[in-house]
Amino acid sequence: MKAIQIEKPWNVKEIDREMPEIFDNEALIKVHTVGICGSDIGAFRGTNNLVSYPRVIGHEIAGEIVRIGSRNPKNFKVGDRVVVDPYLYCGHCYACSIKRTNCCEDLKVLGVHVDGGMAEYYKHPADMLVKMPEGLSWEMAALAEPLTISLHGVHRGKIAKGEYALFYGAGPIGMLAALVAKLYGATPIVVDLVQERLDFVRSLGVEYTINSKNEDVVERVREITGGKMVQCVMEATGANACIRQSLDVVCNAGRVVFTGWPKTDTQMPTGMFTKKELDIRGARTSAGEFEESLDIIANNRIPVAKILTKTITADEAPETIIDIEKNPGNYMKVVVKFCD
Repeated sequence: MKAIQIEKPWNVKEIDREMPEIFDNEALIKVHTVGICGSDIGAFRGTNNLVSYPRVIGHEIAGEIVRIGSRNPKNFKVGDRVVVDPYLYCGHCYACSIKRTNCCEDLKVLGVHVDGGMAEYYKHPADMLVKMPEGLSWEMAALAEPLTISLHGVHRGKIAKGEYALFYGAGPIGMLAALVAKLYGATPIVVDLVQERLDFVRSLGVEYTINSKNEDVVERVREITGGKMVQCVMEATGANACIRQSLDVVCNAGRVVFTGWPKTDTQMPTGMFTKKELDIRGARTSAGEFEESLDIIANNRIPVAKILTKTITADEAPETIIDIEKNPGNYMKVVVKFCD
C-alpha cells in the first residue's frame, strides 16, 4: 500500500509498505482522506523534538472500516464510515483516571510518537473511532480533528454567552475557535500579524480583528470592550510576545488558555496572576470533543468548509508538503484524498 513518510527532516516521499494486521481490539480502516497539519510540517522541518524518524505522518483521518476485531465495544460494522481519535493513552495514570486522557503521562500522538494514517490503510483501536454523520463528505470529515482542538481550547476557557474572548492567531485553530466562541454567543476578537488572514476571518463573520503589526493590541481591546477588557484569552500561536501580552488584555478574574507551543520559555509577571486572580489553563489536543465537532460540521453551524484550501491526491502530497513549508501563507488547510 502507499504511505507518506518523512525519512528524516527535509526528506518526505511516498513509499510502499505492507498492509497492517489487526489485533482483536482494533479495526482496519480504508483511508479516504487525511488532513495535513502544522505538526506534519514541523516533522518535515525537524523542529518538533517529539518526532522520531522515519515516520509516517497524518492524524486527521477519515475512512471506512474493512475489518473489525472481536473486541468491539461500540458495535461497529464493516462499511461504517468513521473518523479517528488520534491520541493514544495508557488508561491508568491519574489524568486518564479523571477522563483527561489528552494529558496522559504516556500520550502518543499519531504521526509524532507512532506512525500515522497518511496511507491507504490504517489500523486503530476500535474504541477510539467515531462514526461519521450520514451525508458528511470525506473532505469535511478530515476537518473534524482540527476543530476538536479549537473546541477543547474554548471548553478549557469556559467561554460563555455575552463574554468577550480574544484569540491570538488567525490560523485554522484560532480561527475555528473564534467561530465556535461566536456560535456559543460570545464576541470574538482575533489578533494576527497578517492582514490577509484577518480579512478572511472577517469574511467569515468575526466583527473584530486586530493587526498587531500596526495596532496597539491592548488599547484596541480596551476600545472594543468599553474598557472592560476580555473575560477569556486563548493563545494559539506559541509566540512569546503573545503569551506575555495575554495577561494585559484579560480582565480581573478572567481566564487565559495556552494552546500554542512556545519554542522557548516566556518570562511572566506572575504577580499579575494573584493581582487579577486569573485562571491560567493549558489546552493540549482534545478529549471527548469529536461528537460535537462532527455535529457542528455536518449541520454547517460554523463555516468550516471555507478553511479548506484544496484537496490533493496522495501522489501530490510530498511536493505539497514541501510547498506548504516554503509558502505557508498560501494555505489554510489541505486534505489528501486516497480514494473516493
